[in-house]
Amino acid sequence: MPTVEHVKITVIGCGYLGATHAACMAALGFEVLGIEIDPTRRSALERGVLPFFEPGLPELLVEQVESGRLRFSADIAEAAAFGDVHFVCVGTPQRADGHGADLTYVEAAVTSLAAHLTGPALVVGKSTVPVGTAERLQEILQSQSPAGDQVELAWNPEFLREGFAVKDTLEPDRLVFGVRSERAEATLREVYSTAIDGGCPVVVTDFPTAELVKVAANSFLATKISFINAMAELCDVTGANVVTLADAIGYDERIGRKFLNAGLGFGGGCLPKDIRAFTARAEELGVKDALRFLHEIDRINLRRRKRVIKIARKELGGRLPGKRIAILGAAFKPNSDDIRDSPALEVAHTLHELGVHVTVHDVEAIEPARTKYPDLSYADTIEEACAEADLVMHLTEWLEYRAVDPAKLGEVVAGKRMIDGRNCLDIDAYREAGWTIRSLGRP
Repeated sequence: MPTVEHVKITVIGCGYLGATHAACMAALGFEVLGIEIDPTRRSALERGVLPFFEPGLPELLVEQVESGRLRFSADIAEAAAFGDVHFVCVGTPQRADGHGADLTYVEAAVTSLAAHLTGPALVVGKSTVPVGTAERLQEILQSQSPAGDQVELAWNPEFLREGFAVKDTLEPDRLVFGVRSERAEATLREVYSTAIDGGCPVVVTDFPTAELVKVAANSFLATKISFINAMAELCDVTGANVVTLADAIGYDERIGRKFLNAGLGFGGGCLPKDIRAFTARAEELGVKDALRFLHEIDRINLRRRKRVIKIARKELGGRLPGKRIAILGAAFKPNSDDIRDSPALEVAHTLHELGVHVTVHDVEAIEPARTKYPDLSYADTIEEACAEADLVMHLTEWLEYRAVDPAKLGEVVAGKRMIDGRNCLDIDAYREAGWTIRSLGRP
């Protein structure tokens, strides 16, 4: 394998994960070829334009494309001839016929690449896959590649947080290498030498453990979120304060305070999909009882969406049809335009189906939301969304929403009623401005 100065990298699949990884690898000084078969997306990337929102990435992409270190193609044969290390970053969505992961894109990427590999190469999986997938892909590589056993597979799961993807790639909190040879480990250590030299811990392990790390981490985070949301339900009926409760138990170093923010619950393209695929895979392996608790985690999470609608109905005197509700938030989280499994948008859509006049505002996700739910109304400003609203619902915790002046907002609404679905607004400030404000788990 060439020395790090001469290692050439390909990134197969340039969606959110792949585009981020490609730009960051180029920023580290590597020559990078991104493979993207979608012509619209590829054309945008070639111009340095991202088809999604991620802070800091547009500038990095433009810089690396202009430097010549990063370019894009649709030709997998070109990738095989160009690269020494091939990162597979294609999506693994939930299957349409069940909760399991759809491996169509991963298998197609590896199979098509294998056919063109004529010399030594390392293929590195970064996609989130069910445990056992890497073993099968290794067999595909070595049986279908002209180079045979000169081609190795490694598994290097990603841990990107939307909104922090550039930092998480350039300054990861850990690196996991699922490898079967010292050569594969040494190559990955060269590729990630900047992070490793900076003190990033490295976990070297086998394929199954590397595959399990991402889904295990996401399942644990989902458990923490749903646990505190279950506590919020108890707080609602007892008059306790879930924020203070979370602060108190968070001081226990065995528990920690992160991911103990009660509210509307989690969404996005990772946590919901991953815990469902994890339980599906456990059932396939004959150990479904081991992960049965994740079914309840999922149910608690989805129940939060029904809970906030129930509160809205109560705040509006028991009747929803004909009322006007402003929804602040469409993305599943702030600093993102990702609306996959967005709790905010599902609540907005459900209210619309119940006969409510819904107007949605979001800082970055209006266009994706409009595409998915064209029947909803959308506003370009917070004030426009809230104009003549009988109720305002804060459902995505953008900083812009926390910065709103309750007194000024009160001048445009029909009724000063607020539901804080993320437990982060200043309750006292709203009450001083004459608002009735309800939170999830705060009295």
